[in-house]
Amino acid sequence: MNNLTNCSAPTSQKITREDGKTIAYHFTPGKSPGVVFLTGFVSDMNGDKALCLEEFCQNRGQAFLRFDYTGHGESSEEFLEGCIGDWAGDTIYALDLLTKGPQILIGSSMGGWIMLLTALARPERIAGLVGIAAAPDFTEDLMWADFTPEQKEALEQDGRVAIGNDYDDGEDYIITQKLIEDGRKNLLLRSEIALDCPVRLIHGLQDKDVPWTTSQKISERLRSTDVETTFVKNGDHRLSEPQDLDRLRATLRGLLKTVEDS
Repeated sequence: MNNLTNCSAPTSQKITREDGKTIAYHFTPGKSPGVVFLTGFVSDMNGDKALCLEEFCQNRGQAFLRFDYTGHGESSEEFLEGCIGDWAGDTIYALDLLTKGPQILIGSSMGGWIMLLTALARPERIAGLVGIAAAPDFTEDLMWADFTPEQKEALEQDGRVAIGNDYDDGEDYIITQKLIEDGRKNLLLRSEIALDCPVRLIHGLQDKDVPWTTSQKISERLRSTDVETTFVKNGDHRLSEPQDLDRLRATLRGLLKTVEDS
């Protein structure tokens, strides 16, 4: 991970939903449009991209929100109990309760899927989107499609299956049947994605987790005519190196100008 001395992670705040679940978050008040960062699978709101986008927005006086889905980071609940629909619901709840006015959603990996689902649920609130190695439909196209017959049988019999993890401590990911089945209810790449806001997509050509063709498919499916896709020749999945963060800031800066000028 990149060492960023200018970024900090102060104590988070928490909101409690009517069902008792809590969502941890950091909110920086500022001008509109606000920016909301959506994390990836088994990730949290204290990663390099989230913290440096926060710093970028603070320097501009732009409102910024980062938070943890339930089952992630500092929020309540167990990860294995969650699914795409739950985490999209967390995002819509946070958007409704913690932000005002138009927002730019920035989704990393799974967060790119959540970003699109949230925009479809609240199109009137969304000023623009930025996808970083966005991964809609990954439970079906990148997990289920690659499972061996033995893994599929284990999933159906035991309700869960372990798959390899190339990151962090290397412990296997546990994938639940609930995650796979709920993912099928939220697939987006099989038909038009009925969004008209400006969209910016960034994807590394060396991404070993989510193929760059996924961003190409997103671009093709989006109804919006204002879609720009940047492919990074040596970019990996995380896109968290200094040059990647510079590119991300520049992309957001350009999108903010587009939104503010419109």
